[in-house]
Amino acid sequence: MERRTALALSLSLLLPACAIGRSPQEQRAAVLAMRDEVLAELYRIHPPAKAEIEAAPGYAVFSNANVNVVLASFSGGRGVVQDNQSGRQTYMKMAEAGIGLGLGLKDFRAVFVFRDRATMERFVSRGWEFGGHADAAAKAAGQGAAVGGELLVDGIRVYQITRTGLALQATVKGSKYWKDEALN
Repeated sequence: MERRTALALSLSLLLPACAIGRSPQEQRAAVLAMRDEVLAELYRIHPPAKAEIEAAPGYAVFSNANVNVVLASFSGGRGVVQDNQSGRQTYMKMAEAGIGLGLGLKDFRAVFVFRDRATMERFVSRGWEFGGHADAAAKAAGQGAAVGGELLVDGIRVYQITRTGLALQATVKGSKYWKDEALN
């Protein structure tokens, strides 16, 4: 029964990210609106991020819904990579799966700031994989706190903002990012 509950919770969080029934133009517009909202929130929370993002060769913003049920963790989402030099946008998808101790649901946003052009191009062309994660988050209706902060990995600074949810987890996860062929 516990596995069915986990699957149902996972699907309920992940299906909205798939944007079923919406045209590619509507999906792109939704991703860009999410990006603008997340950047505004990041700049409000951490003002130095604005200058860092403007000076970078590019950045990415992702929306992610995460479910942790005892020993399993699942998440998925969408985002966009912005090339600051050319102005080009590349739409991408992401998915995570993991094992470890955890319990909760979490809706969060991630902003990746690329330190150099080669790292950004590699992220777009080959995708990106990363493992290992631990955090605690509690936030609902604008109240609460999120611990996730910022991290520098492989020439990418990652900012994480928890939107809503309650989660306590220490998991080993595999995260994968790849181009969204339907939107590019």
